[in-house]
Amino acid sequence: MGGTCESPAAASVILIRGGRPLSGEVLISGAKNAALPAIFASLLTPEPVWLGNVPHLTDVETALELIRALGKRVRWEEHWLVIEQDAPPSDTPPRELVQRMRASFLCLGPILARKGRARVPLPGGCPIGARPVDLHLKGLAALGAKIEMHGGQVVAEAQELRGEEVRLNYPSVGATEQLLLAGALAQGETTVLNPAREPEVEDLGRLLSAIGAEVSWRRDRVVIRGREELSGARHRVIPDRIEAGTYLLAAAAVGGKVRVRGVVPQHLQALLVKLHEAALEVNQGQDWVQVVAEGRPQALKVETGPYPGFPTDLQPPLVSALTLAEGESVVRETVFENRFGHVEGLVRMGADIRRQGQGLVVRGVEKLVGARVIAPDLRAG
Repeated sequence: MGGTCESPAAASVILIRGGRPLSGEVLISGAKNAALPAIFASLLTPEPVWLGNVPHLTDVETALELIRALGKRVRWEEHWLVIEQDAPPSDTPPRELVQRMRASFLCLGPILARKGRARVPLPGGCPIGARPVDLHLKGLAALGAKIEMHGGQVVAEAQELRGEEVRLNYPSVGATEQLLLAGALAQGETTVLNPAREPEVEDLGRLLSAIGAEVSWRRDRVVIRGREELSGARHRVIPDRIEAGTYLLAAAAVGGKVRVRGVVPQHLQALLVKLHEAALEVNQGQDWVQVVAEGRPQALKVETGPYPGFPTDLQPPLVSALTLAEGESVVRETVFENRFGHVEGLVRMGADIRRQGQGLVVRGVEKLVGARVIAPDLRAG
């Protein structure tokens, strides 16, 4: 799910003094990519929705600003985000907010399902590749929506959405979430074949079940039985596996002993397997993972892919770690065709990286040097 991207002129400057190993323990935040769909799921019901473990991030504030514009009232009560109905729901979110953050497009399904009509601008997001919304629109059309495009805006109408079987030709996270959200108020059962199985998608399914829909996962499909009306609920957002993985990869890159706490280790298995292959010491408990790196990591061959494969969001920090590995690594990016914005900055710091097809060949060097670089997108930073 894409994040907010600022221009270099508007961005903050971070000064890093390196050259020393890392040591310590970090309590991991709630997952942004689970919190955002949960926030938009609140549009499905007039009843209060309480969300716990929601991270305080710019993208979260954008999502809250958007649902306020659609008729919700938002408040923080201790460690809970409380979302309540404040005004009759609107069917048109502000263009500026949707174009500020790609995940805002997830409001389409809930608005359409509850109001029978939605007018949502096409989304913005980070420039890491073509991420069309055609799977979202085809899926909603299969549920009975009439969809037209007018001036960069999706206009969708449906007196009543009907559950149908929808096959995705790619396990898209966004399209799966969109169909789950719309299916929660659709008549009958909606079956999504070849769905995304990322932990954040399954977390959305748990929230939808909590507010009254029935979501069940099977080997190659997810089935959601809709309801005419949905209730409120309390739901705690899962930990951010990408944040956790970034800290672990930082330890792999520069050495040291780093423990991440408040995580679900199973969500990190694709990364932990690669850290083992890189000859690093990896330990884990019920809700923590620790990496001990006493020397340079070994070179790896890695291919990104949908969960449970290696996450594309961890490809940039992985490449950063591999610039200091022993030997030559090969990293193939299969999710986004243009997720290589971090390479230029790493090369300026002394890394030996060359592009090879839809991937990178990284020859490890003994050390990197400081340089002025620009983070062109969220994860490249």
